[in-house]
Amino acid sequence: MNYSSEIQIQSESRTRRTRMTQRMRNLVRETELHPSNFILPLFVSDASANFKKEVSSMPGVYQLGIDNILVECEKALESKLGGVILFGITEDKDESGSSAHHDTGIIQLSLRAIKRRFPELLVATDVCLCEYTSHGHCGIVKENSRGEFEIDNDESVEQLVLEALSHAEAGSDLISPSDMMDRRIGAIREALDEHGFENLPIMSYAAKYASGFYGPFREAAGSSPSFGDRKSHQMDPANSDEAMRVIERDIREGADIIMVKPAMSYLDIIRRAKDEFTVPVAAYQVSGEYSMIKAAAANGWLDEERVMMESLVSIKRAGASIILTYFALEAAKHMAQ
Repeated sequence: MNYSSEIQIQSESRTRRTRMTQRMRNLVRETELHPSNFILPLFVSDASANFKKEVSSMPGVYQLGIDNILVECEKALESKLGGVILFGITEDKDESGSSAHHDTGIIQLSLRAIKRRFPELLVATDVCLCEYTSHGHCGIVKENSRGEFEIDNDESVEQLVLEALSHAEAGSDLISPSDMMDRRIGAIREALDEHGFENLPIMSYAAKYASGFYGPFREAAGSSPSFGDRKSHQMDPANSDEAMRVIERDIREGADIIMVKPAMSYLDIIRRAKDEFTVPVAAYQVSGEYSMIKAAAANGWLDEERVMMESLVSIKRAGASIILTYFALEAAKHMAQ
């Protein structure tokens, strides 16, 4: 008998040795979360400064006026989060989404208020038109030669550039285009550079899929399309190689951070992006993912805190160093215990 071979096999098979106690599990843990990994999405409403309304499909998430947004920003700082990202809610809508770039728009006013009060807080801003268009689409809708309605890509990009510039001027720390129009990253980068914002980074929603997980967000942001869908510009969930091409293009056009959205069903895309590119990778744990966990926990079907942390670890393990999540404050509180 070859004793050395037998000993080697026994030694290699005893992986439980490093799982037996919490101290040992902590010692060998491969993936660590920190509150600085999280960006908290906030929905800011122009209804009134003290407005607060819970989103029915997202327990614990609210539409907030500026005064209450400041309260959440203070919590984000105290919890040592990586930052917040703002989404605007307004009744000031038209077919081109022009209020998205108004100097007195809700995002612009919120940015100034936050930066006056909390200059050290990183504030990202979503750049899209869906919250500001009367039809709820992410761009300007035109009728084509076949009598069908479709988004005019290039005209939409012009509006997105104006929106991005208005955010930059109001104090945004991170411009985050989520519209998925072609060539918008290059156009925004060029405009920012020309107006003296060459050091302002862009986080591109580069691989944003046409997902069924966005439903609760559309209630929260008031951005449901009044007709049709977004499959012409958001990605087919079946495609992986296309995501790599789009990410590569966005990086070439000037994206500093790229994002995969949603996270849970696209962990393979996060991993590929991490492996193939050298820029930081973000992932958005979207509203549907959040609401599913909340609903299952409310029914007693799972342990909410445990599944919350497991889901976040899985996103980071896949390769995302930045996670946009509605669980940000809850997760930070758990990690502080």
